[in-house]
Order: sequence, then C-alpha cells, then structure tokens
Amino acid sequence: LPILFPQQSGLYEYKIFGGLADCPPKLCADVYMDLDFRKQWDQYVKELYEKTYDGEKVIYWEVKYPFPLSNRDYVYIRECREMDVDGRKIWVVLAQSVSVPQCPEKPGIIRVKSYKQSLAIESDGKTGSKVYMYYFDNPGGMIPSWLVNWAAKSGVPTFLKDMQKACHNYSEST
Repeated sequence: LPILFPQQSGLYEYKIFGGLADCPPKLCADVYMDLDFRKQWDQYVKELYEKTYDGEKVIYWEVKYPFPLSNRDYVYIRECREMDVDGRKIWVVLAQSVSVPQCPEKPGIIRVKSYKQSLAIESDGKTGSKVYMYYFDNPGGMIPSWLVNWAAKSGVPTFLKDMQKACHNYSEST
C-alpha cells in the first residue's frame, strides 16, 4: 500500500472524539454539510462554494490565515451518508483533496494538496451527538510544524464550540 502522508512531514494526524450536547446528529450533519450557512458562522471562511466539474461535485474553500501568513485554499470532494448500523443511525462524512485543472492555484494563496477527513456522528442517547473525526492536512508553505500542530490543537475545540452554536442557530436561519 502506498503511504499517503509520509511520517517525515512532522505533522500530526488527528483523531478527535467528543460530544455536542443538545445538537441531534441529523442537525449536526445538516449544519456541517450546509456550505452557505458555514459562511455565516465560520470566521475563517474567505470563500466557499461547490461546483460540478466533469460530473463530479467539487468544493473550493479559501481559509483566512492570520498576518503575516498567506491564506490557504482547498479543492476537495466530500460525501455524506446516513447509515444504519445494528439499528443505530450514523451520519458519515468523507472528504479528500483532489486536483481539478479547472480550479487552478491562485497567486498569493497556498493550495493545501494533502487533506483528508472522516467524520461520524451519532446520537449520544439523549438530546445530543457523539462525534468522531479523523483529520489530516498539510498546510504547506514555510510554517513551522510546531505552529501548525499548536493551531490544530487549539483550533479543534474552538471549531466544535462554534459548530455547537451554529447548530442552535440553524433552525432560525433556514
């Protein structure tokens, strides 16, 4: 098997397990998949849209990075499936970077070429959700790996809090 992300990158692959109280799993999945709504609640979104190239839905996402760092962009495919596993409903989202000639790199923005995410959401047995996520990306450029790892470590809890807030606001906005 080929190694997708060689160890020498110095970057971590993240596995996150957590909960979102008072956010049912279908609502979490809907909020996560709604790109237009994400632009409203995710402060790091500069540009985000989905287009179809050669019959395949592709997402373009530009992420704001703090000065003096250059913004990053992602071109990726993703899919969400609602699954029934022994009577348990689990929403699974898979995403992975792709290369699309119709979506070339932009000057001044660094393209993230190695991105992979797997997300599973299910009921916590009450009114909330249990969430499992595997995540890797290599932001490229001249960012020290310790800074990338620190940002991911502090950014993930913030993202989950923002997402929980977005879930609570979702029904009002749609």
